[in-house]
Amino acid sequence: MAKDEIKNDTSKLTFEQAIKELTGIVGKIEQGEIALGDSLQQYEKGMSLIKHCRKILQDAEKRIEKIAEEGKGQQ
Repeated sequence: MAKDEIKNDTSKLTFEQAIKELTGIVGKIEQGEIALGDSLQQYEKGMSLIKHCRKILQDAEKRIEKIAEEGKGQQ
């Protein structure tokens, strides 16, 4: 799977879906259930999932800050 395919695949996931998939990947790698080549591919996908989750969290934080600022103006 190419990097662009991984990015497109992960960018459509919700935060919860991404965390669930990431947890599965980590479990498989830790337990040695997959070959080295597949481990590297799964590691790459895991990193993409982490970036995706961080972006979702950053966007949520910005939204909360905006809501908080709007709330201060209404007092």
